[in-house]
Amino acid sequence: MHIVWDWNGTLFDDNHAVLSAVNAVCAEFGRAHIDLETWRSIYSRPLWTCYERLLGQSLSEQDWARIDQRYHEVYRELLHTCDLADGVPEVLEKWAADGRSQSLLSLWFHDELVPLVTDFGIHRLFTRVDGLREKVGGGSKAEHLKRHLQAQQLDPATVVLVGDVLDDAHAAQQVGARCVLVTTGVTGRRELEKTGFPVADSIVEAVGLVGAGLS
Repeated sequence: MHIVWDWNGTLFDDNHAVLSAVNAVCAEFGRAHIDLETWRSIYSRPLWTCYERLLGQSLSEQDWARIDQRYHEVYRELLHTCDLADGVPEVLEKWAADGRSQSLLSLWFHDELVPLVTDFGIHRLFTRVDGLREKVGGGSKAEHLKRHLQAQQLDPATVVLVGDVLDDAHAAQQVGARCVLVTTGVTGRRELEKTGFPVADSIVEAVGLVGAGLS
């Protein structure tokens, strides 16, 4: 069994940076600040429509460019305050030591993702690391996951995607892979459970479910 790990909110504990960046966007558009639970109740992909719900207005391309720029400015300022999630890298080390394969697929920008993962010393544990190669993100992960698996010649039936949002579940369903969802990111347990996939409260628990055959 091959694991495809998500990054933000899964292996990477960045909720506080995400929320600060979202609130910077709120301030830019005259919307009151929100807490993490509110963001969890709103978050979805595509991000364009997610932000329309958050801000209570339709967005033009100019608005979206402004949101994208402001969000990433604040997020990058706080990136140095983020760390690996509890259980990482020990879980990754053990999975690799047991002779099993894993890779990383993120919608964070590829040219920034690779140095970050390398700095944490875990790049060597993945057969492949893929981030977003477009200049502006916000779309679904499904097509990215398809290309990620094809590049490694992996049969989706032998793959489990571990992620923290509904889009991860959708991507797994689209390609025919399995999925374990974690409550450590920007989607609450109730919404994750509606997907029908197993839900875990930590990376340690998630990998245990994968190793046990998703029971």
